[in-house]
Amino acid sequence: MSRQERVRRFLENRLVQRAVIVVIVVNAITIGMETSSRLMDEIGGLLHAVDRIALVVFTTEIAARLYAYRRSFFKDPWNWFDTVIVAVALIPASGPTSVLRALRILRALRLVSAVPSMRRVVGALLTAMPGMASIIGLLVLLIYIAAVIATKLFGDIVPERFDELPRSLFTLFQIMTGDDWGNVAQDVMEHKPWAWLFFIAYILMSTFVALNLFIAVVVNAMHENEPSAAERQTRAELNAVRQELAALNAKLDQLLLRDEPS
Repeated sequence: MSRQERVRRFLENRLVQRAVIVVIVVNAITIGMETSSRLMDEIGGLLHAVDRIALVVFTTEIAARLYAYRRSFFKDPWNWFDTVIVAVALIPASGPTSVLRALRILRALRLVSAVPSMRRVVGALLTAMPGMASIIGLLVLLIYIAAVIATKLFGDIVPERFDELPRSLFTLFQIMTGDDWGNVAQDVMEHKPWAWLFFIAYILMSTFVALNLFIAVVVNAMHENEPSAAERQTRAELNAVRQELAALNAKLDQLLLRDEPS
């Protein structure tokens, strides 16, 4: 077995992958602890040491993966993702780039690439982006129409909320998020009691309908990305074949070494 194959099998070992996940979690916790001045006074040296060790582990892992997979390393978008995050951490934390030190916490995002279930969720979200873009466009159109109507109807009676289109857009966005919409509706209803019809219709359309559409699109994308039972069985069989081939290669290497003249 070649050295490259041994490195690849080492990186694909489940214990090694779990160890990397542990390092990611510990490093994220220590970076969060550095925001406490009291902890920095007491164990600041230890926190910095853990941070440097984690950075060495991440850099070594990326280098090992690059050595093991060679050109195929760059075909996986998750490898690019991990490389960029680690590269940001290698930028000097002094001078004009000192602001980038706060970006060290981005290393916690490596959990997304290290945990298969998280990768599937992110993949589903990316798959759902075209459908989500259509829903966002529909929502923007709905808010714009409602803002124009609200400005015409309520601009004179509640100018601090609906005097102009930009202010009406902001107010309706605030209502869509559920922030203090009751008080806004009460201010308008003091002058126009029927205004509750407008607010209820707007909230139903913008919040409940749009939110359910978002959920439906994401759930559908996750369902499509979830491998079927046949696909899982095929992957298990392929893994078994790969292991058998690796074992055969190891035996062939041993036989060739025995046959070589001393």
